[in-house]
Amino acid sequence: MPTQQTEFDPQRSQQNAAAKAHAHADSRSWTLAFGKACGVLLQAIVNGLALTRISPNVLTFIGLVINIGAAVLFGFANARNYVHMFLYAGLVIIGAGIFDMVDGRVARQTAQVTVFGAFFDSVIDRYSDVVLFFGLLVFYARGNRLFYVGLTAFVMVTSLMVSYTRARAEALIGKCKVGFMERPERVVLIILGALFMRWDAMAPVLWVLAALSTLTVIHRIRYTYDQTKHFAPLKAGEPMPSPNRAPEPAPAVTTRNV
Repeated sequence: MPTQQTEFDPQRSQQNAAAKAHAHADSRSWTLAFGKACGVLLQAIVNGLALTRISPNVLTFIGLVINIGAAVLFGFANARNYVHMFLYAGLVIIGAGIFDMVDGRVARQTAQVTVFGAFFDSVIDRYSDVVLFFGLLVFYARGNRLFYVGLTAFVMVTSLMVSYTRARAEALIGKCKVGFMERPERVVLIILGALFMRWDAMAPVLWVLAALSTLTVIHRIRYTYDQTKHFAPLKAGEPMPSPNRAPEPAPAVTTRNV
């Protein structure tokens, strides 16, 4: 039995393409509008804080205190109230993230950018990471979920190693921003795990953090090796190289025709 072939209609095809393009443009316009609105709100917060002449380091420390509150909520969660406690903790972490976003902006707007401020921000960020994972450790320990106690401890270590490998590499080669699992990604995943704990979302979040953080550490080790393998071996008593004083490359191996 012959099959009926549909006749190609160029006009209808153009109309469908135009409709898809219009829908895509609408979605982009909504996204841009939302991003612009968030940027305006964030800038308003920065402007208000700048008028107070508050130290950006104080804002950084306030973010740590708020994260400690989130960790306490994690730690006091139990089998009866963990859904609500994790939800509250996720919202608190979002509040702490606001301070994490505005401290640098306030420093630039009020001309308070300092080398120590960058160092202090990095140190406090590490404490904020650790305290959140410590709260999860307490939660899983109180629930006798020993496997997830170990997994959370592993994620805590790998998260610190992600930051340490970058800091150590940049002390030698200047820049090492390779890898995916930076602190913003970790915080977003923890927030998602907390907000959707009704479906035990924190468990897969920890698995994702463990895998991607480990891959990021390996990537940074490999990248640093590739960047330094051409350096000449250090002599006894010679200081380690720094970005401001790069070591001499290893001498090329030459051969003579005999």
